[in-house]
Amino acid sequence: MSTVSLWTRRDPFAEFDALVRQAFGPVVTRPAGFVPAAEVTRDGDDAVVRLELPGLDPEKDVTVEVDRDTLVVRGERRDERAEDRDGRSLREVRYGSFRRSFRLPTHTTADAVSASYDAGVLTVRVGDAYVGRGARRIPVSSAGEQTAVEAGSEQPEQPTA
Repeated sequence: MSTVSLWTRRDPFAEFDALVRQAFGPVVTRPAGFVPAAEVTRDGDDAVVRLELPGLDPEKDVTVEVDRDTLVVRGERRDERAEDRDGRSLREVRYGSFRRSFRLPTHTTADAVSASYDAGVLTVRVGDAYVGRGARRIPVSSAGEQTAVEAGSEQPEQPTA
């Protein structure tokens, strides 16, 4: 056996690694049915969620609700078309239910949520979703300053120019 054939053999560690990844790795599955595209943006203090739902009747096919701290948009797509051309019939049926959920801040109530549908896009506005969520700077002091304050002594003098 030559040295070259040893290097061209399969790596048993790579095979074991692939086996472990296949057995315990993340499971990638496609959800069954229709999954609408969604976009979440910020508009001032409001959160705006847009979902692409072309061809749906929002009053019959779509439900928007707030369940605890979650915005839930669900519904069902039922699209049926039939064509008769040149003596041939073509019938297409597309259907599927969907459910999309979005986490809301704990202070959000259902009264702060409004929804509208225009040109195949469902827009859900969550009022005041970002109120009180700004960044706040926290002062950092050194250990020497903390011990001086704890001991009750005065703050160190600032150098004067």
